[in-house]
Amino acid sequence: MSNGIRVTVWNEGVHEKESEAVQKVYPKGMGHQIAQYLEKQSGIQSVHVSEMDHKQQGLTDEILKNTDVMTWWGHTAHHMVDDANVDRVHQRVLDGMGLIVLHSGHFSKIFRKLMGTNCDLKWREIGEKERLWVVDPAHPIVDGIDEYIELPHTEMYGEHFDIPQPDQQVFISWFEGGEVFRSGCCWHRGKGKVFYFRPGHETLPIYYDETILKVIANGVRWAAPSGVATLTRGNAKPLEDVKPSM
Repeated sequence: MSNGIRVTVWNEGVHEKESEAVQKVYPKGMGHQIAQYLEKQSGIQSVHVSEMDHKQQGLTDEILKNTDVMTWWGHTAHHMVDDANVDRVHQRVLDGMGLIVLHSGHFSKIFRKLMGTNCDLKWREIGEKERLWVVDPAHPIVDGIDEYIELPHTEMYGEHFDIPQPDQQVFISWFEGGEVFRSGCCWHRGKGKVFYFRPGHETLPIYYDETILKVIANGVRWAAPSGVATLTRGNAKPLEDVKPSM
C-alpha cells in the first residue's frame, strides 16, 4: 500500500438498469457516483467499480487480490450474490481488507456473515429529515466533519438494529418522525476493519452530498490494511526456556 489505497466500489447495479426513477438520479449508477469522488481524494491510488452483472459478479480473485478497501451497496438482489463469492470476500476481510457497507447493504450476505446476526431494523420511506450526530469526535472517520450532518430528505432506519455491539460508535441518527439509529458503526474482524454507514438511497441524491462522500472517503482511509504481520495460531513453542510440568 506504499503507493496508496486500492478501492473497489461494489454496486449491485440492478435498480439503475430497471428503474427510470433511479436512472434519473444516478444515470451512470450509484457506484460510479461514489467512485468519481473517491478517485480524486488524497491517499487513494485507484478506484474500480464492480457490479453484479460483471464477470463472477465483479468479485474475481484478481479484483479481490488488488483491493485494499471495498465499499458495498446492495438492495434488491442480496439473495443473488453467490455464497462462494461471499465466502471469498469474508476471508479477504479476515486477512486484512477493509469493508464499508452502505445503507441497505445491512441485509447483504457478507455483512450478516461478518456480524453473525440478522441485521434487521425498522424502516419508513416518506422522505423525512435526518440528523446524523457525531458521537466520537476523535475518530478519524469524522475528520473535518461538523458535530452533525443534516439531510433534508431520507429513508428512515430505526432501532432496534440487530447488530453486535460496535467496537466504535461514530454516528447516531435522529429522524423527523422520532426514531433514532446507530448509523455509523465500526468493527474489527480478524485483521480487517468493517464500517457500516447508513445514508444512501436509490432514488434520493444522497451520494451527491459532499459531506456524506467525505465520510466514505475517511472510512476508506480508516479501513485500509494496517500492515499487521501474519498472525500465529495453533500449537506454539515457548519463547522462553520453560521446564515442562506435564
